[in-house]
Amino acid sequence: MIYNGDCLEVLAGLPENSVDTCITDPPYELGFMGKKWDSSGIAFQPETWQAVYRVLKPGAILLAFGGTRTYHRMVCAIEDAGFEIRDTIAWVYGSGFPKSYDISKGIDKQAGAEREVIGKYESPENTSGGKGRKFCHGGQPLDGLPDITAPSTPEAQLWNGWGTALKPAFEPIVVAMKPIDGTFVNNALTWGVAGLWIDGGRVEVNENEKEAYLYADHSQGNSNPIVPIVPSNYKRGGGNSQGRFPANLIHDGSDEVVGLFPQTTSGARAGGDDFKLGRFENESGAWGLKTGHACEASSGSASRFFYCAKASRSERNAGLEGMEERGASERNAFTGLPDKRMSHEQNRLPMQNHHPTVKPIELMRYLVRLTKTPTGGVVLDPFMGSGTTGIACVLEGREFIGIEREPEYVEIAEKRIAHYRLPIMDEVGA
Repeated sequence: MIYNGDCLEVLAGLPENSVDTCITDPPYELGFMGKKWDSSGIAFQPETWQAVYRVLKPGAILLAFGGTRTYHRMVCAIEDAGFEIRDTIAWVYGSGFPKSYDISKGIDKQAGAEREVIGKYESPENTSGGKGRKFCHGGQPLDGLPDITAPSTPEAQLWNGWGTALKPAFEPIVVAMKPIDGTFVNNALTWGVAGLWIDGGRVEVNENEKEAYLYADHSQGNSNPIVPIVPSNYKRGGGNSQGRFPANLIHDGSDEVVGLFPQTTSGARAGGDDFKLGRFENESGAWGLKTGHACEASSGSASRFFYCAKASRSERNAGLEGMEERGASERNAFTGLPDKRMSHEQNRLPMQNHHPTVKPIELMRYLVRLTKTPTGGVVLDPFMGSGTTGIACVLEGREFIGIEREPEYVEIAEKRIAHYRLPIMDEVGA
């Protein structure tokens, strides 16, 4: 269900305690590009989150993205609305770039001094950063690469290399919960909502991390027979074959991010009684002793321990064929992050989906899956934008309620969601 309207008005018409999850990307309240919807203050108002609180079931999880400069204001409003703040997930990416004011250039400009052109910034070679990432220093337009200039005045030479912004590389996601009704057990049985789907959010492990746990049957005084007690494709990860325990860090898999993690080797284990895994009772009622056999160590970047949100660079326009394309000047945010998975060159191209803060579908699918209830559950997004949360719900088999005030984004969201939903409906014969 998609609503075009003010989220406070729409939420007031929804039943109390009827929604299982809220996953949303609200305005960061930065006022970029003169967008009215990003300077209304709505994400900082406790009343906004009180409206969300009312429609959520007890124990429901709220995941809300925020900007690093303004995140604290949003979280305080969420807490003041009655939610419990449970955690923060850091979404780390490598394709951001700063809009940093070049102080040296500013000094020369104020002095009326002309700077000598000594070169040209090169276009980025890939989407993960590197050369060309300084093209927006000094307030240069994003639709072209500026000249490299040398400071002219002595004061400008003194301040050469000084800027005003760091490269953006992560966005925080607050993990909040509407207080439970009694215990988690009672909440699960009464409301059908409790905690996170940990197994659904587990991080896959590599082939060389598989191991078989075997035991020696000591019940008949014979320590020689070795019998498998679990399938041979058992994987480490908190004792679960589905992978590693989900963490409060998510990355985009880019070379720039992976390079920040150390190279590690872990998990090696020799066999024998030095690695007893406990006792168990077999099918015949006899007790045996579990022992671990040799396990090869896994190695590589420590980033393998965390979820990697990979996204297609063309997914934002899927389903929007025939719609009017708009240029970069109509969709670039002041942060320089109109799409976290796209290169500078691609962001300059006109696109049908001109929403400035489109999230990767795989990232939203992961969050939708992590918060899934045993029966699926309804997901609410009161700041729907171009509909990526709705697409994730379609692909993960969850019901969706989206609210968006801007009609142009509603049209984009409807077409994008339909692009993914209709093939599924045709497949099931609905």
